[in-house]
Amino acid sequence: MINKPGLYLIAGVAAVVLVASGFYLKDGSRRSDALILYGNMDIRQVELSFHDPERVEQILVQEGERVKRGQLLATQALERFQYSRDQAAAKVDVQQHQLDKLLHGSRPQEIGKAGNDVKAAEAAVVLAKKELARLQVLVKRKLSSTESLDRAKAQYDAAQQSLQALKQQYALTEIGPRREDIQAAQAQLKADQAALQLADKVLADARLYAPQDGVVQNRILEPGDMASAQKPVLTLALREPLWARTYVAEADLGRLRVGLPASLASDSFPDKSYRGWVGYMSPTAEFTPKTVETTELRTSLVYQVRIYACDPDDQLRLGMPVTVAIDTQQAPMTQPSCEPAP
Repeated sequence: MINKPGLYLIAGVAAVVLVASGFYLKDGSRRSDALILYGNMDIRQVELSFHDPERVEQILVQEGERVKRGQLLATQALERFQYSRDQAAAKVDVQQHQLDKLLHGSRPQEIGKAGNDVKAAEAAVVLAKKELARLQVLVKRKLSSTESLDRAKAQYDAAQQSLQALKQQYALTEIGPRREDIQAAQAQLKADQAALQLADKVLADARLYAPQDGVVQNRILEPGDMASAQKPVLTLALREPLWARTYVAEADLGRLRVGLPASLASDSFPDKSYRGWVGYMSPTAEFTPKTVETTELRTSLVYQVRIYACDPDDQLRLGMPVTVAIDTQQAPMTQPSCEPAP
């Protein structure tokens, strides 16, 4: 016979067991919703090279050095590029003056000179005509030779031709340059300006700048080496984006969605957790040994998943092993980023 205090004790123990069981079940359920993945940290790398072939003048960074976007990293010898740029600029100036001359038309002094040339030619025609008439009379009287008459006639014809040419030149001077000549000069100026822009771009490309924030990973060439587009000078490891390359089995693939929050842990910093999210899920399987033919083989397929990570203290390194925990019951983030919440 169990007395009343004993019944109370048994009921209390049972309640404790039930509560503990409830916590265990709840905790077990929570842990069953967490997907654990293993992978390695990965980053993007950029091979930096000059566009045009020329000798490397200086390299301003060393391996392991952190650089900022837009920072000058290396330069080529600039003399040859500068000479080409100056030559292109001089051609633009010459063509610009030529176009201005055509647009302004003939100056009053040029028109006046053309008119005076016509008057002088008219006077020469009159004089040649008189000389021709005088010799014709002398030849009839046999006081002069026919050769002199022929020369006078030729001089008269030449004076008339010169007068006609000068009259046409005077008319063209008054009208000014042709529209086609102006358009041709404008087109040539555009071509020269484009050549100058290209020379400026070639000169600018002789300086190598960091495209993004990162760390200099390799210094491939040295001052004095001949650089070209096919010869990288530096290798830059970008700090953003930073992600963990992991693989998930086909059976767990349906539990993941892009944007799911995740946490990353590293053996190098066991007491620290890094915030992250699912950023990429491969549409194709990897490490498939042969064509899938059975249900058992389908479960052995794996898919690459990238877990983007936030590393404000710059502790994660390329290739570092990490453990990723993803709570598949949480809602995906709409615009995940490493920026602190407002």
